[in-house]
Amino acid sequence: MSTKEKKYKLFEVTGIELEYMVVDRTTLKVLPIVDKLFEDVTGEITSDVERGDVEWSNELVSHVVELKTAKPTRKIASFRNKFAKEVKAINKVLAKRNAMLLPTAAHPFMDPFTETVIWPHDHNEVYALYNRIFDCRGHGWSNLQSTHLNLPFANDAEFMKLHAAIRILLPIIPAISASSPILDGQPTGSLDARMEAYLHHQEKLPVLMGSLIPEAVFSQEDYYREIFSPIAKAMAPFDTEHIMDHHFANSRGAIARFDRGAIEIRVIDIQECPSADLAIAELIVTVLKALAKGHWVSTYVQRAWSEHDLLPIFKRVIKDAGNAEIVDRDYLMMFGLLKQEQMTAKELWQYLFVEVYNDLSDGCRTHIAHILEHGCLAARILSETGTHPTREELVQVYSRIAHCLDTDTAFV
Repeated sequence: MSTKEKKYKLFEVTGIELEYMVVDRTTLKVLPIVDKLFEDVTGEITSDVERGDVEWSNELVSHVVELKTAKPTRKIASFRNKFAKEVKAINKVLAKRNAMLLPTAAHPFMDPFTETVIWPHDHNEVYALYNRIFDCRGHGWSNLQSTHLNLPFANDAEFMKLHAAIRILLPIIPAISASSPILDGQPTGSLDARMEAYLHHQEKLPVLMGSLIPEAVFSQEDYYREIFSPIAKAMAPFDTEHIMDHHFANSRGAIARFDRGAIEIRVIDIQECPSADLAIAELIVTVLKALAKGHWVSTYVQRAWSEHDLLPIFKRVIKDAGNAEIVDRDYLMMFGLLKQEQMTAKELWQYLFVEVYNDLSDGCRTHIAHILEHGCLAARILSETGTHPTREELVQVYSRIAHCLDTDTAFV
């Protein structure tokens, strides 16, 4: 969604980005060879590989590759096979180096302090600046993979509706998407350890992330004043050459991209296969549509929520995912639950699934039903690894997950 393209209307299209690790096929050790992957395909080292409807691109670190819609799509479900096809293509190229793609939102035993390699090619000046300020050798920086959704708005009125709806839904998204229960070889106690680490990765310049849940601002003018201006002021002493764009420096869980006319949601852990990722994306977008239309409560009521009231819900959910207890009755009322005193995040998603069921594709229904029945991917991983897994057991379980990615099948 570049500034040269037309401004899409609210929910007219969706932009999707999926991030994966490159690892050794045998040991699952991370391999910083994305530049070699691109060179094998294009004949030169580049930061982007154009492949028709899906593009490949680099990320901050050299062991992560991103697959993204070349142009935003009007139908999320139509990209299931397209993403799966590109995963197959990448794995075929990587096989020559005894490498493959690995999903989930965090590598289970990567040591980011010794294994991090910052991307050394195009855009390196931006990455180098980040590394100089924050030291990107940490789980919240170099060991994280996610799904990003970009949803459009055409003007301030649409931005208001979209931002209000996203802020309300953000706290419970990890209940269905959490896929990072293990760091440093052991369960962390949080099913979404990626987001737990991410909450602390900007502590040197906390204004860049705020409370993670975006502030209650609902116009471009207010967003620049309340969010972008403080970011620019905080970055100024470090970014003396004016390298960093304020959009890039904004690290909230959902960020406004006024240059694209879109809001990017960044709290979704990557799943075991593209079909599962797109099912979660489709469900999220469908629920957001209902919120933006005022299906349960008006946008005016949604706007009243402070980020400080939403953040405690989010923190409980990243720890316990679907089992997190939501005890804020006012929050449940945002979804039309007027008589509920409390419920688990899983129960809330079961209710929302039924509410929007008729608007979902068959593939989405299948994968979401699987998640709601068997738990988020993180819970399914722990059911296989146990509480004190050995390195060999982790390699065995995560190799199965890598197979799910290659075959675009759910992890059971």
